[in-house]
Amino acid sequence: MSNTFKLSSRIQCDVLIVGAGGAGLRCAAHILEKSPGTKIIALTKVSHPQKSHTSTAQGGLAAVDPKDQVDKPIYHMFDTWKGSDCMADQAVVQKIVEAAWEEIVWLENRGMHFTRDEEGRLSKRTFGGHTVRFGEASAFRAVFEADRTGKGIMDNVWGEALKGGVTFLDQTLLTELLLENDRCLGAVLFKEKTGDFVAISAQATVLATGGCGQAFRVTTNCRQNTGDAHAVAMQAGLPLMDMEAVQFHPTGIVGPGILASETLRSVGGILRNKELEPFMARYAPKMKELAPRDLVARAIETEIREGRGILNPDHNIEHVWIDLRHLSDYVHEVQIPEVSGFFKQFMNLNPRTQLCPVRPSNHYQMGGIPTNAYGEVQRSPDTIISGLYAAGECGCASFHGFNRLGTNSILELITMGRFVGERVVQALGEPAGHLPAEAGEKTFAQFAGYLAQKNKENIDLIREDIRRMMTENVGVFRTEEGLNTAIRFLTDSAERVRSAALRCRGLRMNQELVQRWEIDNLLSVSMVIAQGALRRRESRGGHARVDFPQRCDEFNAHTLAYMPEFGKIRFESRPVDMSLFDAKGESHEKFGLIERKY
Repeated sequence: MSNTFKLSSRIQCDVLIVGAGGAGLRCAAHILEKSPGTKIIALTKVSHPQKSHTSTAQGGLAAVDPKDQVDKPIYHMFDTWKGSDCMADQAVVQKIVEAAWEEIVWLENRGMHFTRDEEGRLSKRTFGGHTVRFGEASAFRAVFEADRTGKGIMDNVWGEALKGGVTFLDQTLLTELLLENDRCLGAVLFKEKTGDFVAISAQATVLATGGCGQAFRVTTNCRQNTGDAHAVAMQAGLPLMDMEAVQFHPTGIVGPGILASETLRSVGGILRNKELEPFMARYAPKMKELAPRDLVARAIETEIREGRGILNPDHNIEHVWIDLRHLSDYVHEVQIPEVSGFFKQFMNLNPRTQLCPVRPSNHYQMGGIPTNAYGEVQRSPDTIISGLYAAGECGCASFHGFNRLGTNSILELITMGRFVGERVVQALGEPAGHLPAEAGEKTFAQFAGYLAQKNKENIDLIREDIRRMMTENVGVFRTEEGLNTAIRFLTDSAERVRSAALRCRGLRMNQELVQRWEIDNLLSVSMVIAQGALRRRESRGGHARVDFPQRCDEFNAHTLAYMPEFGKIRFESRPVDMSLFDAKGESHEKFGLIERKY
């Protein structure tokens, strides 16, 4: 049946960017600044780039002002590495942290409306795990635009992309990477609105599709985050790295799971259990609500498990409270207006006078498609795929290790977007390869299979079953029994979905067809997460094994998972770069040189 499909066109460009969020468009902006006239095509899965998930980021981005008399980049490096539970690659941490303030200046020079204090200086917030003097006190390091910082970034990078003449393809999916002899020649795309398959030849292909949070039922991630680039990369024989490292944000709004930003705790919000006890003092006596996210999420789950949670009858789910009632009108109106509005809109609560229900919600994927510090995709620690790059949440240079600090995600996407842009500019003079004659055949076979099935399985129910199971068994706390249950369930679900028939058999604007394709991607990333979590018999950062509660030196390495065929995973490892600090926090000679620099 695949013979009934064909490519509607073959298009050539200089750069193909898959994903038009903050990382992808920051990359495009840099390329166009350094090489005006470069032909860039940027595709987005949604109807408009401004609906990219970057727009939902609230709290801010971490960056140390060189003029700051208290904070230093070396403190930020240490916090990031310590927060990662010793798994961040330290050379990557140094590179990103040292570039941070340049990006603040770049954004402001292009019109970003950073919030300022009464004296006209950039306002700064403190976030969990960010300290000065190697943990002595909280650092005010995060600059922000009220509580909608991501939207401010998107306004700027989208404007720069438009000014530079980027061609946008909306509602378009990446279905196949075209690799030959460790070189990426381009990709095959599916255009939802027309039902056309298109092959694009490019000197550089940049993956910037975001995360895979829709693998979980309770998530802060938007509807389109289904791990598409992750799955397509695996189908091309590339590995994923550290996928078991999943972050659960401590404070998702009960019901929709929407993010209640760490900003709420930064400005003084207090977590309380059903006895109204401010319980974080028992788990993190010094940092309390501003402890790293993995610790706060486990503390909340522990309170609930030990009977100190509150049952929400509308959603039949237990939670704790976040208390914002003591905060001033200025804080509610100027610093957290959007998040306050979420509680009013989705829970019919007034945060100024009422306690607000929160519980951990899937938030961020620390792992992803492995890259080096420049965003070049790696098949193995020693092999780079020429012409293929990844940035933002879908990529993994390992800035975050096994736990991400708040405000470091936007920092990573904006800096790594630029680093990839720098690499692409250097490579633009190289001749583009020729697309293989069989380009698209894998995609045609895949989509033909979807349309050929006649069983009555419901794909919506299968999807929800997968997400519920992942939340229950591969969530904040994990056990061998639960992970094996998840793996068996995913295997059975793959069989169920293979025979699921679609009610609509056309290609054009067939949302059921898109959802069927997304389920394959969710199954792939979920299987790698579950099997990676089962293999890692320790607790580290966002990966908490109840049956192996301690960190184990045996696992002081990144996980590389290859799965060209569903369920059949080959695991390898990549060393963790420890060029600044060793696993006990002792500094190396290079650290001393950096410390003296600042």
